[in-house]
Amino acid sequence: MKQLGEAFTAIPEGFPRAPSIRRPAIGGGAIERTEGMTTVENGSGTRELAGRRALVTGGTRGIGAAVVRHLLDAGAEVLTTARSATSTPPEGAAFVEADVRTTAGVGALAAAAREALGGVDVLVHNAGGARPHRTGLGIPDEEWQDALDLNLLASVRLDALLAPDMRDRRSGAIVHVSTAAVVPPAPPFLHYQAAKVALESYSRGLAAELAPSGVRVNTVSPGRTATPGGEATREHWESLDAGPGAVGTPPLGRDGRPDDIAQAVLFLVSDRSGWVTGKVLGVDGGEYPRG
Repeated sequence: MKQLGEAFTAIPEGFPRAPSIRRPAIGGGAIERTEGMTTVENGSGTRELAGRRALVTGGTRGIGAAVVRHLLDAGAEVLTTARSATSTPPEGAAFVEADVRTTAGVGALAAAAREALGGVDVLVHNAGGARPHRTGLGIPDEEWQDALDLNLLASVRLDALLAPDMRDRRSGAIVHVSTAAVVPPAPPFLHYQAAKVALESYSRGLAAELAPSGVRVNTVSPGRTATPGGEATREHWESLDAGPGAVGTPPLGRDGRPDDIAQAVLFLVSDRSGWVTGKVLGVDGGEYPRG
């Protein structure tokens, strides 16, 4: 059986080379601070991710942008991505256009990360999503494939390209972003749920494989979060009259904020979680208890 990355670590012939990278201005990195956001320092008084190189997929809006801001604020050098070349990353981050739904797009992104950062110490898979349907049986085959490509296989492919370098260095942290919505049955999002359940299982297995080399792999499972995508999902549920508990308020009394999720990601990629791997961390205001 092939080892992790054996089939993918070299960018295959015919893949696009590293696409154009939009780099931050010299002196960039000053960021707009949001409620609840703090500069995180370790015991020596320095920023805890100083000197580390981070790649965040889907990092120009919502949860992804908050993750990028927190990593920058903790001292990391950050490269982020979106499908559109006109997307604007948080100030201080480098940006590259990438479609992680395709094998070629993932290969080009890995090449860009190596060119821009020289390697990756922190990898956050945030890109994801799917279009809801009225019924699960009504989801067309091509949308099933798109959901699997974006929400599962993008992570599998990018990990296969970048995690072997972490393994060889015997350090690194990977976070996959899932969803708390895998818990209640949701036929309109069946393709999305299935892909995210598979992602969580894959993440635990990868954690077991990489643990002996000191590389940690965890999953964050956000609940309903105040982002444009989250609001669209809420409106869809309301339009379906989806039933008790589908649209109500979480036990902690409010929807999540992107910074709530970003702080959980920051914890999992920092040394503060140095003895944590193979876990799924729910960040959902108590709405979806597991177990």
